Amino acid sequence: MRKPELLVPASSLEVLKIAVIFGADAVYIGGEAFGLRAKAKNFTCEEMKEGIAFAHSHQVKVYVTVNILAHNRDLDGVRAYLKELKTTRPDGLIIADPGIFMLAKEICPELERHISTQANNTNYETYRFWYQMGAKRVVTARELSLEEIRQIRAHIPEDMEIETFVHGAMCISYSGRCLLSNYLVGRDANQGACTHPCRWKYSLVEETRPGEYMPVYENERGTYIFNSKDLCMIEHMDDLLDAGVDSLKIEGRMKTALYVATVARTYRKAIDDYLESAKKYHENLPWYREQISNCTYRQFTTGFFYGKPDENAQIYDKNTYVKEYTYLGFVEGLTPEGMAQITQRNKFSVGEKIEVMKPDGRNLEVTVRRILNEEGEEVESAPHPQQRLYVDVGVTFQPYDILRRQEETT
Repeated sequence: MRKPELLVPASSLEVLKIAVIFGADAVYIGGEAFGLRAKAKNFTCEEMKEGIAFAHSHQVKVYVTVNILAHNRDLDGVRAYLKELKTTRPDGLIIADPGIFMLAKEICPELERHISTQANNTNYETYRFWYQMGAKRVVTARELSLEEIRQIRAHIPEDMEIETFVHGAMCISYSGRCLLSNYLVGRDANQGACTHPCRWKYSLVEETRPGEYMPVYENERGTYIFNSKDLCMIEHMDDLLDAGVDSLKIEGRMKTALYVATVARTYRKAIDDYLESAKKYHENLPWYREQISNCTYRQFTTGFFYGKPDENAQIYDKNTYVKEYTYLGFVEGLTPEGMAQITQRNKFSVGEKIEVMKPDGRNLEVTVRRILNEEGEEVESAPHPQQRLYVDVGVTFQPYDILRRQEETT
């Protein structure tokens, strides 16, 4: 059995560090240009260097997305960016466009080249083509079943790697190549500017009756005609590893640190448990299910892994996320007295019950004893986000522990 890599997204330097500490084997990030998440915070050159150094100090790899589908006007900028990445030295580049692939091969041949899911990689001959061109890894198209992945594994060189998405949002369009955003609002998904119109709620307007909005009923459960549930394969680690997948990829380069920590920690334990013992993995399935439900999600599906999904697997009841926890901040440092230094993300107060989420799998329910502001003054709460605070909850903190609050759900 091939030991799989856990590949986790990071939208910022902060999230990269959280992903590393909470169990990633590798992290994928985007620079300020030429990636498919232009609306994410993304990384400056200096942040990228710092993130790569931090990851490497923990034996974690970093891959950079250069996966737009390029137009002529992009190519000079791509050349300059690849020269910059040559000095930044990530472990690999994720590329969809053959032209960018050839430029990367010419400008920074020492960096691994991985082929993005955006390139529609649906058969083993495509994999062999990319291998002959010098690709180290190819990401499967979202539309492939586990049986098709097994067939690919059987027909490609042993040292060629297969990466596949196992968790996160499912783009409704074929391998993510979508024109909806470009058509509706002039922002091209294939250039990194998707506005996610597939998530909008639609009504029908008849030409001669302007202003009369009629709901679009796909079935009795809703009007969200483009929606898909979120992918989740936490309960199927045995099938994924049996198929010969080398890298298990989490979607979410626009997600919060809390989301990334929750998903990374849960999949890390599931992978390690299964490699230790299939029995241990199956015994711990309730824990994985409980933990993975603690981050925002839109109901779950196994996507195309077990055959083409029907409407019950794809369509969900409403277009809002399920949210069970609110992110309060992470431990950036410790005072001599052991208080946690955090940058507050959401408001909380003295006397409130919160949780400390630790990388080893523990969730400690605690009561906030004291909060000091940046001037060292005691406060009951801090009214504004991004305030520097010092927090005492009566337990020993470690750097990068996460503070969160459980919310009431209906």
